[in-house]
Amino acid sequence: MNASDLNTQLSGPRPPLLVHVNTEEHFAARRISGAKNVCVYETAFLDNLQKLEPEKTVAIIVYGEGAPSLDSEEAAHRLITAGYTNVTDFRGGLREWEQAGLPILSDTELPQTPVITGQFKADTQGSLIRWTGRNLFNHHSGSLKLAAGHLTIEKGALKTASFILDMNSITCEDLTDSGYNAMLIHHLRTTDFFDVDQYPTATFEATRADAIEGSTDGTPNYQITGGFSLRGITHEITFPAVVAIGDAKHITAQAQIEIDRTRWGSRYGSGKFFAFLGKHVVNDHIQLHLKIHAERG
Repeated sequence: MNASDLNTQLSGPRPPLLVHVNTEEHFAARRISGAKNVCVYETAFLDNLQKLEPEKTVAIIVYGEGAPSLDSEEAAHRLITAGYTNVTDFRGGLREWEQAGLPILSDTELPQTPVITGQFKADTQGSLIRWTGRNLFNHHSGSLKLAAGHLTIEKGALKTASFILDMNSITCEDLTDSGYNAMLIHHLRTTDFFDVDQYPTATFEATRADAIEGSTDGTPNYQITGGFSLRGITHEITFPAVVAIGDAKHITAQAQIEIDRTRWGSRYGSGKFFAFLGKHVVNDHIQLHLKIHAERG
């Protein structure tokens, strides 16, 4: 189906049900006259469509923004799978409709990500750091608190980033036995792992933040490099991160960081340094998952 075919059907005596499958905001800003809005991204998409049209033999045409977005293709597939028998995907969508010189209705502008510049301070209560450590047969996980953090945005691009982890706040979430839980936390706090009494914080200071070309929403858009300090030792690390601008006052950064703890002096259970460990082997690599919410400072 092309734009001319759709226009002809919509002008006929028995027009099909035309469904705009993008978000409410998109529908308000860009839509074809007569369309109904049922967002395919909603988990209740089929339920909402069935409320609009329960008869599964009725002619339905779905459209979205247009290729390469798969919005209308996904909607058509889900409807056909659900038993609708007369579904057509207007794959060209609004882009083809517009290129054909046909009218698009609009009540408002499409939402735009603001291009901002400023200093942002981490919300230590709303931010979260999770950790995961493993051995040959098991793993443990928990959380750490963010003690402080700062990010600088310049014309919409990340320029600097730093954060401080409160090592005294380390918790374990998978051990439900209070005795074993306390034993593990004590173990992690000693010189076997993080020597928390001597080094109560870990820090990261970025030296580079390189935008990743071709990144899409939900994938890392920056490659960040900087010095990570743990147990009084600093090594350079590089990791991908997602930096999202919520509005002019709020940004969120997320990253999954994997480090070899032995580089920072944590050698307990490491096969690099000890032989015949048996069940006492502990993987060298640990993971940190950072979610940092920050507000304009």
